[in-house]
Amino acid sequence: MEIFTTKKNLTEYLEQLRKAGKKIGFVPTLGALHQGHLSLLAQSQQYCDVSICSIFVNPTQFNDPKDLEKYPRPIASDIEKLEQAGCDILFNPEVNEMYAANEQWHLDIGELEHLLEGKFRPGHYQGVTQVVFKLFDIVKPDMAFFGQKDYQQFLVIQKMVELLHLPVKLVMCPILREPDGLAMSSRNIHLSVEERRHALVLSKTLNWLKQHFNKSNIASLTNASEVMINAEPGVQLEYFEVVDGDSLHSADQQTKSIVALVAVKVGNTRLIDNIILVD
Repeated sequence: MEIFTTKKNLTEYLEQLRKAGKKIGFVPTLGALHQGHLSLLAQSQQYCDVSICSIFVNPTQFNDPKDLEKYPRPIASDIEKLEQAGCDILFNPEVNEMYAANEQWHLDIGELEHLLEGKFRPGHYQGVTQVVFKLFDIVKPDMAFFGQKDYQQFLVIQKMVELLHLPVKLVMCPILREPDGLAMSSRNIHLSVEERRHALVLSKTLNWLKQHFNKSNIASLTNASEVMINAEPGVQLEYFEVVDGDSLHSADQQTKSIVALVAVKVGNTRLIDNIILVD
């Protein structure tokens, strides 16, 4: 695996691959890699000639400085995982390689920025679009792979690609779960044994909803789901919404694609999860 820390060296290397007609797949990450990330890489390897992964803990998408500070950064173990998974290239830049001093960014992505996650993490999606645009500009991938777990983030990046006419195909890959049902996340390491047990209420509730779902009683099913989560000790519900999979507006009987999205705090750890109910 080739490892690059500077934009210049990476772009020169990729230029050669492009000239040789190689199709480039890209998996941007914050590091602290787990099987979920590696499943994105496997998708890239399936569709592309060359797969590049980036590891960059992007400061502009953390609205809580403490969250940024404690975000795990096990780079040696990440490199080992990528090598074992057959990744071709790793881009692992420092902050000053990605950002100039006092850099400004604002992209009008409309109400997507303020719904659900946007409401609880103001400014988060500006940081996401800022760094993903930079990474797309450097890598110029043919395809980029993102996880369904960050469902709203995928919609935001899709919107950015449309607005800025970026020549990249986005692929949303299914959520990978631990054997007990917990969605894989770099944040799971912060959960105590007891907190982790309580966190399983997310996948249990989403699966229950999927099994019982019909469009005629969305409100009562949503309410029942909230009751299930609120009954779990140590779990603080932020939102549980059943929405249109394209707009994130509340779903109704006419809605074609429907997704349930949930966010909670378990102890000090914030977790999100979702399930596609109708696609």
